[in-house]
Amino acid sequence: MSTSTTRKSQVAWIALAQVLAMTLWFSATAVLPALEKQWSLGSAGSAWLTASVQLGFVVGALTFAYFNVPDRVSPRRLSAICAALGATANLMVVVIADTVAPAMVLRFVTGFALAGVYPPAMKLLVAHVPSASRGLAIGILVGALTLGSATPHLLATTTSELSATFVLSTASAFGALAALILWLLVDDGEATPSAPFDPRQLLLVFRNRGVRLASFGYFGHMWELYAMWTWLATFVASGTAGGEPQARVVAFAGIGVAGALGSVLGGAVADRVGRTRLTIVAMAISGTCCAASPLFFDLPVIVVVAFVVVWGASAVADSAQFSAAVTELADPTYLGTALTLQTSIGFALTMVPIWGLPYLAAEVGWRWAFVALAPGPFLGCIAMARLRSSDVAQALAGGRR
Repeated sequence: MSTSTTRKSQVAWIALAQVLAMTLWFSATAVLPALEKQWSLGSAGSAWLTASVQLGFVVGALTFAYFNVPDRVSPRRLSAICAALGATANLMVVVIADTVAPAMVLRFVTGFALAGVYPPAMKLLVAHVPSASRGLAIGILVGALTLGSATPHLLATTTSELSATFVLSTASAFGALAALILWLLVDDGEATPSAPFDPRQLLLVFRNRGVRLASFGYFGHMWELYAMWTWLATFVASGTAGGEPQARVVAFAGIGVAGALGSVLGGAVADRVGRTRLTIVAMAISGTCCAASPLFFDLPVIVVVAFVVVWGASAVADSAQFSAAVTELADPTYLGTALTLQTSIGFALTMVPIWGLPYLAAEVGWRWAFVALAPGPFLGCIAMARLRSSDVAQALAGGRR
């Protein structure tokens, strides 16, 4: 088997594992109406249940980054073990959780485990692809994450308690299968775990101006992305395209299908025209969608679907390129630490709009709530424009800024 064929098969297995593992992320959010009824949740309980997986991911990512775990152990084994842990914790929501409190703890553990799946997978993927194809490769990985994250919306076609059990159990089975794929079918490539423990890397990472600016762009992007993903079905259901099952299908189309395609296409385009150019255009479009969302709230269903597809594709088309930029600008010895730190801070920021949007919607209505997300991508555009004008941008995508 040729090196190229082996490389492509490894990328395919890693991407498939991400699709399966990331179904764990929104498995509870997708059936939130059923859980609200089952556990008599108010707005605060729903917000905290939704944000608990995000909080777990942030704590996990910071822990892994502090101890340089992705640079000291096999990223393949780390991802496999964490996928199995996440699947187990998520399944326990069905088995033992009869109130929201234990469910929040278990969802926190699920998020903690996913911090050992996604960031190490980026390092694992980079070890299997040449730098010239890095944007496309990480775009495929983010597309896999997007498709996996959206899949529970498709599974949750009803809001019955049986549906909640089915979605959570199915996602857990997918997570376990991801662990097997990573353990049995993926190798570490050139990702050698040789870095010594150095907690100072948490501070040294952002002394690199290129990494700092790419991360600021990522932070603006993340302010919008996960809040939009989390509450898009609620937004659609509250408007004229309403109806919970239909809204879930629309959300899957916008997040999963359009998002996955947008991520892969964005990666291919970025490798050709430049990372900063692609990210600036994508964030300008998605930020405009945030600002314009009230105009589409009560339009005919077909118009809402078209809007959601454009928004879903643009919101994630740039996502991989912030990480790809870090792989080209950071110290390669602590690449896993740099990626994990960037990811952890980005996900920490997502907790604010995820938790706050329902409260804002209670005051102004879901029609206007998503406008609050617009500043993130617009500020991200400024950060990436500054990176584009700096000398360090020559290291991006073979000199294509």
